[in-house]
Amino acid sequence: MVTFKQQWSRFYQSLVGLLMLLLVPSLSLAETQIYDPWEGFNRTMFRFNDTLDRNLLKPVAKGYKKVTPKPVRSGVNNFFSNLNEIPTITNGLLQGKFGQAGMDTARFLINTTVGLFGFIDVGSRIGLPKHDEDFGQTLGYWGVASGPYLVLPFFGPKTLRDAGGDIPDNYLDNLADIEFADQEAQYGALGLKLIDMRAQLLSAEGVISGDRYTFIRDAYLQRREFLINDGKMRDPFLEDDLDDELLFEEELE
Repeated sequence: MVTFKQQWSRFYQSLVGLLMLLLVPSLSLAETQIYDPWEGFNRTMFRFNDTLDRNLLKPVAKGYKKVTPKPVRSGVNNFFSNLNEIPTITNGLLQGKFGQAGMDTARFLINTTVGLFGFIDVGSRIGLPKHDEDFGQTLGYWGVASGPYLVLPFFGPKTLRDAGGDIPDNYLDNLADIEFADQEAQYGALGLKLIDMRAQLLSAEGVISGDRYTFIRDAYLQRREFLINDGKMRDPFLEDDLDDELLFEEELE
């Protein structure tokens, strides 16, 4: 029986495949160039996503943050972050970062066992930092340019390269392999993951100024450039006097 997640994944892959066929010539553009040829379409999708967020996701995320104790939120975030180690390890290997992939593997094993399935981030406490690698970064590492900026319904800001990279990452998403008693439990876990992600962004919204579309577009592209270059430029999501741990603690408060 084909599940809702599988149906949605197939629809998304078909959409991205069609877009790639239409937009492949733009892949030769430089990484640092902001290329937004379909700004009208993107703004329409942005307004759609923003309306959905304001009326559904954001209120739910604020309620979740208000009623859920901080240690519980931290544990939930750690759990989903631990599941994301699988694509991080795989993409680290694909980029030739064998030492980092080894540390990420050790981090995953320690957090899954000693850290009670990832609810406790033991790895960070013993000197195994969290890394963030995905197939979009892998493509960028091997010289594939970002292509045009794109806002997809429900999925939000992307580039053509990152949208295509989501397809293999989807198969590496360990959450899809967790067996629940029924589909309702599966959807509940996916919903909790989405709410957890949205709750983490609540405190960051205060920095948005001016035209929201332009601000988010530029911040997203700078963030992706930062990740692809392994931090060799300033991360626009981090203040100079804040380290990752402090930022994470502030987001969970």
